[in-house]
Amino acid sequence: MNNLKAYYERLKGSTIACIGFILSPLSWWNDPFVNIPIAYSLAWLVSFHNQRAFLPVFVSSYLATNVLGLMLLHIGIRKALSKADAQKVRYRTKDFLKDLAISIFYTLLIVALVKLKIIQPLHEYRRT
Repeated sequence: MNNLKAYYERLKGSTIACIGFILSPLSWWNDPFVNIPIAYSLAWLVSFHNQRAFLPVFVSSYLATNVLGLMLLHIGIRKALSKADAQKVRYRTKDFLKDLAISIFYTLLIVALVKLKIIQPLHEYRRT
């Protein structure tokens, strides 16, 4: 029974890590297929009500998906590889700050793409 519980905890950690990897900026396909579409969709919906909100919503939701992905990846890997009680696995402030710094770097890259008008609301593509 104890082995079954340990297996379940490792499986849960692996699942969390997989979701985190999908959201994290650690793979080449993540941005074009996951984070940018999520952030763009949210910003596009908000831009119907307030066009000036496109960039702040796009940037903040992109940053949020990256930070969430790195956090879930970190937590999931620790749970999956931990031999101790998985409930005691902690996500430290140091870990969060490192994940935040990586996410801010990627977010600044996205801001540059929006400022260069490579990424913009759909209705703006029709105007040019």
